[in-house]
Amino acid sequence: MPGQQDDAACADPGIGPDRPPLSLAGLPETERRRALVAETARFTAAFVRWTEARNCGGLSYTRLQLLQALHCGGPAIMRDLGEQLGVSPRNMTAMVDALEDAGLVVRRPHPTDRRATLVGLSPAGAQQAGDVLGPRLDAIAELFEGFSAADQQAFATALHRLGVAMRARQEAG
Repeated sequence: MPGQQDDAACADPGIGPDRPPLSLAGLPETERRRALVAETARFTAAFVRWTEARNCGGLSYTRLQLLQALHCGGPAIMRDLGEQLGVSPRNMTAMVDALEDAGLVVRRPHPTDRRATLVGLSPAGAQQAGDVLGPRLDAIAELFEGFSAADQQAFATALHRLGVAMRARQEAG
């Protein structure tokens, strides 16, 4: 059918026990890498759906990420938060507006830059972040129960290497 492609990028997004693990055996290197990209995309979508299904005090995954960034990193400029979370300036403003309306964040003038505004957690936001993030992180950590120490280390090493590769590509232009 015109406009459709039959490749790994368009594969079924399912992840679960009814789907066998990805097999890379026998694939040429380019296809193997594309299959890994597709599998990572499937996992990411499934992970977001899984986390959204957990009770987060009515917060979306992206808003929860914002609370976590402020909880762990302290007040920040919206532009920096948007870059960190991969959110457009327009969506960042909408998220901060909504969280401000809910009493979870506050805007303050930047102490050294008149053009910038700092976003920080309000006392209620700090309380909700603590209440929601702890159990959420515990639930995510439980996913690793079936992994051996060696599997956990291999996963951590692979994530680190992916991060290093992304930064190197980003710095290269």
